[in-house]
Amino acid sequence: MRKILILLLISSISFVSFSQKKTAKKTTKWDVNNPHKDWKYTSFNLNTNEGTWMNLDVSPDEKTIVFDLLGDIYSMPINGGKATRLRAGLAYELQPRFSPNGKYISFTSDAEGGNNIWVMTADGKNAKSITKEKFRLLNNAVWTPDGKSLVARKHFTSTRSVGAGEMWQYPLSGSAGLKLTKRKNDQQDVNDPSISSDGKYLYYAEDMYPGGFFQYNKDPNKQIYVIKQYNFKTGKTKQITGGPGGAARPVISKDGKLLAFIKRIRTKTALYIHELETGKEWPVYQELSKDQQEAWAVFGVYPHFTWLKNNKDIVIWSGGKINKINIDSKKVINIPFQVNEKIKLTKTHRVKRKVFEETFTSKMIKNTQTSPDEKSIVFTSLGHIYKKELPNGKPERITNLTDFEAEPSFSPDGKFIVFVTWNDAELGTIYKIKTNGSGLEKLTSKRGIYRTPSYSNSGGKITYRKEGGNGDQGFDYSTNTGIYVMDYDGSNAKKIADSGEFPIFSPNNKRVYFQTGGSFMGGLTKRLKSVDLSGKNERSHFVSKLANKLVPSKDFKWISFIHLHKLYVAPFVHNGSEINLDGNTKSFKVESLSKNAGINLHWSKESDKAHWTLGDEYFTKNVVNNTTDPFAKSNLSTDSNTGIKVGLTAKSDVPEGRVAFTNARLITMKGDQVIENGTIVIYKNKIERIGKTSSVRVPSDAKVYDMKGKTIMPGIVDVHAHVGAFRNGLSTQKHWQFYANLAYGVTTSHDPSVNTAAAFTLEELQKSGQTVGPRMFSTGFILYGAEGDFKAVVNNLDDARFAIARTKAFGAKSVKSYNQPRREQRQQIMQAARELGVNVVPEGGSNFFVNMSMIFDGHTGIEHNVPVAPLFKDVQTLWKNSKTGYTPTLVVNYAGMSGEYYWYQKSNVWENKKLLKYTPRHVIDPRSRHRIMVPDEEYNNGHLLTSRSVTALSKLGVKANVGAHGQLQGLGAHWELWMLQQGGMGNHEALKAATINGADYLGMADEIGSLEKGKLADLIVMDQNPLEDIQHTNTISFTMINGRLYDTSTMNEVGNYDKKRSPFYWESGNYNQGVPLNLETNSFTIPTCSCHN
Repeated sequence: MRKILILLLISSISFVSFSQKKTAKKTTKWDVNNPHKDWKYTSFNLNTNEGTWMNLDVSPDEKTIVFDLLGDIYSMPINGGKATRLRAGLAYELQPRFSPNGKYISFTSDAEGGNNIWVMTADGKNAKSITKEKFRLLNNAVWTPDGKSLVARKHFTSTRSVGAGEMWQYPLSGSAGLKLTKRKNDQQDVNDPSISSDGKYLYYAEDMYPGGFFQYNKDPNKQIYVIKQYNFKTGKTKQITGGPGGAARPVISKDGKLLAFIKRIRTKTALYIHELETGKEWPVYQELSKDQQEAWAVFGVYPHFTWLKNNKDIVIWSGGKINKINIDSKKVINIPFQVNEKIKLTKTHRVKRKVFEETFTSKMIKNTQTSPDEKSIVFTSLGHIYKKELPNGKPERITNLTDFEAEPSFSPDGKFIVFVTWNDAELGTIYKIKTNGSGLEKLTSKRGIYRTPSYSNSGGKITYRKEGGNGDQGFDYSTNTGIYVMDYDGSNAKKIADSGEFPIFSPNNKRVYFQTGGSFMGGLTKRLKSVDLSGKNERSHFVSKLANKLVPSKDFKWISFIHLHKLYVAPFVHNGSEINLDGNTKSFKVESLSKNAGINLHWSKESDKAHWTLGDEYFTKNVVNNTTDPFAKSNLSTDSNTGIKVGLTAKSDVPEGRVAFTNARLITMKGDQVIENGTIVIYKNKIERIGKTSSVRVPSDAKVYDMKGKTIMPGIVDVHAHVGAFRNGLSTQKHWQFYANLAYGVTTSHDPSVNTAAAFTLEELQKSGQTVGPRMFSTGFILYGAEGDFKAVVNNLDDARFAIARTKAFGAKSVKSYNQPRREQRQQIMQAARELGVNVVPEGGSNFFVNMSMIFDGHTGIEHNVPVAPLFKDVQTLWKNSKTGYTPTLVVNYAGMSGEYYWYQKSNVWENKKLLKYTPRHVIDPRSRHRIMVPDEEYNNGHLLTSRSVTALSKLGVKANVGAHGQLQGLGAHWELWMLQQGGMGNHEALKAATINGADYLGMADEIGSLEKGKLADLIVMDQNPLEDIQHTNTISFTMINGRLYDTSTMNEVGNYDKKRSPFYWESGNYNQGVPLNLETNSFTIPTCSCHN
């Protein structure tokens, strides 16, 4: 029995009106409708006669229409009128269907955490879930004609994004379900079920597009979906229709003779009829709202519609309205509806963050190793190797090298440290040095990329890895990669394995053990293997799916490992076979080392302690060998592993002196303020004075630039940048992606999907002045709900806290929730983010309903475009009453032609001289030279359609941001800005989206995003005025970042300095251009971000 008494007591203020409150069973610990006691809510009045992406059905007696709107379910008379809400609350519910007898309504609901199929009585009462799926979630249910079963689409998440589906049957008497169709791969979907009135056939749509892999958008002029018929008696399937324009959302007529479906006719979505007996097809209406064939259609290619009993009329949503269409006369009659309800909404979560501090503590501590006597540690941070005396010593550098250093390892006696270096011009080297900083000795003579050297237990040999080339470091000297062994003085180097990472010697020094499958963001399966010193007699000892790192103890009696960010230890079992290992292994005792995450997992010399770090803390756990005691409960000591602060602090880079720009047009982004003939004075890294030239005194010690005729505005804030932080290798001294962005005026980059170690290393290198680039902020690893060795397993609030805390430990002030399939998971992430003070910038994975639920749950913003356009009054009203931001990334537009293609078609990108200075040609040419040419109407139905919906929201007060997705570094931010303007946004508003809006979205508007006294000096100088022509943003001659001024034609530092940029590796005519064709930059035909180099 529902809480009727309570509702009666508060009916005067209730949000539920006459509807039933969406309450989950009390056995569910997390209540989607009331997520947490600390959540704050607001409400708004929804008064609308139009709606977005509305599924509907008509009762068997044809007296009532039911439909969904913003996650609530409504009913109204068949001829229209005021709608009555049947279901209300935060739970998102949709796709109502009447049972054959009209007594019940089935619907999709996430009220119990994930999307399942529910039923209720036709008056909206007595709701209950029929299915109980926790991970393989369900939607789009239809009734069998006998009313005994429901057939629904079951979702299967895969390694990339949203995955695929299957058709399953669920008898009302059970919950487990019966499989009807089998998915052919992990990416191609089936959806849109419809069952004939005689119960013989199931009709559904299936994605048949070539490739079977992830694509942002597909060509609707070709065949994407086809309609298939499943025979309930024989289990056989046959295709009914398809062809150019595809065929989807089949709905069978009541007499079983006609099949209505959706088809694309160039840029028009049309309602078609297929006569089953003859195969004859014809269109009846070609002005439907745009379907979702091109993207992922987890909830269906088009909203559900229905036939009336006369087999002549179809009731369907389109253009924000409910219409009745006669298939003979093709007459369209609007069925009006009116919704007047108070809607409950969670207050948007946003926290501010400090952009600049004079000093900072390094939290990206890498490659930590403990000395054999356990009195000190060495580690990599800020591009160099440091040594710290435990517990309270101050970290000090060991060398005075200017090359970047990394991956130190102690000799067995603790007297030496072996490590690698990187120099952009000279490439990599292996060195050794005494722990007191003397006796530096170069061990390698050949150039290359060297990694993870480690001493043998006798100290007489060193094993290391020689790594292949990549888009950051180049491909020169990258042959003969693999695992090597050499003498301690660098002589007699010998390759013993073609692949593998993290090599170490066995206790008797006769074998070398190494890991295969990479580490974080590597293959799904890792193995610990070994070979003898001649490279023969290979063995595989452990295999672990979703592990990150496998680390044997020095005596090889223990194996510690990182699995999905968690730390474990287990006995090293030697039995000649490959042993499966993970946190749930039961063959031997596997124990958790810590309730928190960690990296840099390693062992003490005596193999009695495991060490690791998390952020700027160093941890130790004692291991007790109880493996021979059958009564022992643990092999771990009971001591608490309290962390020791590493304590490495550094000064933030600040230039000296003053710079003044006079006589310029200043677009300040302080409201609509534009100062004609203005002057701005910079002192060190902040704006000291700004105003009309006539009223601003320029100090005598300032370096003065007369900017008459030029325009100055704040630097661009790219809130969805991907700046090449997926590769956790050796950092380059010049990160070309940084230079490209600065050259195009991007002064702040927020990267919402990265390798944690790579991203925060770049952030701290830039902050300390050791790398030139925009201000760098990131989320670290995304909180991924699909498959991957970096995914975030969130089954409760503590899991969410664990996931966010591990990223915050490295300095993150934002996290990206991505493809967590259950609503409760996303809400738990939100609660943990509120507790830990970080923003949540999620991606809905081209899923309209997920996007809307994220707004209801108070997410900081929506990343990537909502796949449905246009957005009607219901969504507009919701969003304008929220503070949730919007970063549409039009450059990779979902559900239509991406904006990136537009600029390849309209301009000769491969001839862009500035771009070619700062981007390798192997990135540009494959993406731009062989270009797709499409009519402008395809773009009008693609990124421009989305952009117009962004403009409509912007006019209501929703703040849009620029997010360039790393498609082409720097230039892509301008494309994104221009595309916002293409959709109708005014030039000034578009410029705000690229500056102050993004700063506010990231919680940084107090320090960046506008030109105001006291703010940080991030600005760009343009030769022409973008208020007159938005594409004049591409006339940047100078970029200033944190008070340092760069000439964008050379990226030499000017102003009060004269620092010339050294060449990039491709600026030598002799560099290796043999780039693997499969590099994740891919080709133009499947553009991905240029950040994976």
